[in-house]
Amino acid sequence: MNAGSDPVDFHAFELAGWEAVPDQYDCAFAKLTSQSIEPLLDATLVRAGARVLDVATGPGCVAAAASARGADVIGLDFSVAMLAVARRQHPALDLREGDAEELPFGDASFDAVVMNFGLLHMPRPERAVAEAFRVLRAQGRFGFTVWAPPAQAVGLGIVLDALRHSGDLSVPLPAGPPFFRFSDTAECERVLAAAGFGGVLVTLVPQVWRLRSPQALFEAMLNSTVRMAAVLKAQNAQALDAIRHEVREAAKRYVAGEGIELPMPAVLASAARG
Repeated sequence: MNAGSDPVDFHAFELAGWEAVPDQYDCAFAKLTSQSIEPLLDATLVRAGARVLDVATGPGCVAAAASARGADVIGLDFSVAMLAVARRQHPALDLREGDAEELPFGDASFDAVVMNFGLLHMPRPERAVAEAFRVLRAQGRFGFTVWAPPAQAVGLGIVLDALRHSGDLSVPLPAGPPFFRFSDTAECERVLAAAGFGGVLVTLVPQVWRLRSPQALFEAMLNSTVRMAAVLKAQNAQALDAIRHEVREAAKRYVAGEGIELPMPAVLASAARG
């Protein structure tokens, strides 16, 4: 975690953010983040009869895919608003409110624990990894995804470059872990091994973000995210207009048909409890 960070403040910041944007997030990101679901379930050996916990389930896409494989699934999220979206879209799922860093389940309760783009939003990711280890049965598998570095996850890179050039990245926000911490293979391996996991495997999952126009990238980051949106909304009006213009112009390089297609690969890390 960054020096001086406060896990309580960061947790509250993230929770308030996700409570405010459930439908916007689902519309902007679900078709993108769903592209890593099947590789994530494959990496954690999710199959019929397996008992699976989907942590940070959000709109419930991963839990629904696991259920479609015949698994016995629980989806968990700390955001009531996100769970409302998941329940509306997947009424048959077992969806519960809870904290990834204090899982409300007994030891050795699951065959697999999965987390699709959730770890980078947690104030104490090591604690979340340790909790996943605790609730797994022997030989159970844990897997998570995060974004690849911004040089590869082009949509993020475009916005960050515009912020560096025309804005201010040092705006005051509750300090949390570095956003791209787990984009690094060595860091994934280190944290998983420290929690007791073995057989760590880290791979890159190709994904493409298809948006309706170059302008839609800026709108998605401003209206459908938490940390990035907070940084953008903290800019003055002149800087924000300049950032909007730079993002739109950079995104034009990825025009495909009537929209744009941005490379947005995911880092997928998985491991087993011995």
